[in-house]
Amino acid sequence: MAACAGLAWPDDSPLTPQDGGRHVGEHAFAVAFLVCAAAAYAAYVGGVVLVRRAGLRLRVAVALAVAIQLVPLAAPLLLSTDAWAYWAYGRIAAVAGGNPYRDEPQEFPGDAAFEHVGADWRDTTSVYGPAFTLASEPLALVAGESEDAAAWIYKALAAACLVGCTLLAARLSPRPAAAAALVGWNPLLAIHFGGGGHNDAWMAALVLGALALGAAGRPRLAGVAWVLGIFVKWVPLLFWLLRAVEARAVRRRVDHVGFALAAVVVVVLATWRYGRHWLLALGPLAANANQETRFALPHRLQDAGLPRWLAVGLLAAAFALAYAWLLWEARRGRARLGLAAALLLLAAPYLAPWYVVWAVPLAAAEDDVPAQALALGVGAYLLPQTVPI
Repeated sequence: MAACAGLAWPDDSPLTPQDGGRHVGEHAFAVAFLVCAAAAYAAYVGGVVLVRRAGLRLRVAVALAVAIQLVPLAAPLLLSTDAWAYWAYGRIAAVAGGNPYRDEPQEFPGDAAFEHVGADWRDTTSVYGPAFTLASEPLALVAGESEDAAAWIYKALAAACLVGCTLLAARLSPRPAAAAALVGWNPLLAIHFGGGGHNDAWMAALVLGALALGAAGRPRLAGVAWVLGIFVKWVPLLFWLLRAVEARAVRRRVDHVGFALAAVVVVVLATWRYGRHWLLALGPLAANANQETRFALPHRLQDAGLPRWLAVGLLAAAFALAYAWLLWEARRGRARLGLAAALLLLAAPYLAPWYVVWAVPLAAAEDDVPAQALALGVGAYLLPQTVPI
């Protein structure tokens, strides 16, 4: 990981995106980065298998996890401009007096963040939930007009969330050291969170926090964490439903008051701050999901000759059937959230490597071996996706 971080610093390295998300520079740095990342991932998988078979002291596993996840903080922003998009949306509301759910970054071309936003996001309103957008406003004020400060803030928060996911997964799992290794030793997660600052880490930490609070007999606070996770990104709705069905099946005590109060507070604050426009976030989100990335399985099926509608439809139908089976499993008393997340990754037409964090911590916390194997495989497959080679 240290080598990966170091390769981003030379002036002619293409690993740090330039204005508009362009990757320009010497191709050799990207090749060396991918080689180092692949070697780190192979060592990671071997280490996870070894810990699962032979065991390891939890303290050692956590210490290594913290080191791995924090190393990319020493690098500049890696591979993606998303952290600068968060900064831009926060500045639209906090500095420019606009509304990130109504106003696009290109409407503020003189703003300090605009030139750093990826070209694909300059004409797009925010696709993120209001809890994240509300939090992005004070962060934008703290960062000021410095793109480096904005990148470091989001990188540091994402790395902290990954460390939190590591600790929470270890607390929830019957194999604490193995769970800590599976989450915290993952170099793909380190590259895209400590390195890239993506907000999926916030969502993952809140979902794991909800599970840990529920396990500790704090269902009201668990409900709050569920709401915040859902209002960062909408993905946890799929996990929450499985968990709710499981709770009913096993007669686990739940408390709807915390969930309802938190939802009301977020909705009131979001409506006060952004009007009803925040409800329209699902529009650009759906448009984004309607796009494709070349590593997504629907795109691979199109490369094999299937029409787009058929490729997307087949995988959507497959996921719907799988989710119906997962609901049946939850009714029998086992909500397999990690497996649900991993299967969602296989079906999604828009797939990014940092989305692996949806699955890895949950699979670790549940000690679900098939889900873990699937998540590891998807991570290995996505490792080269955003590397500019």
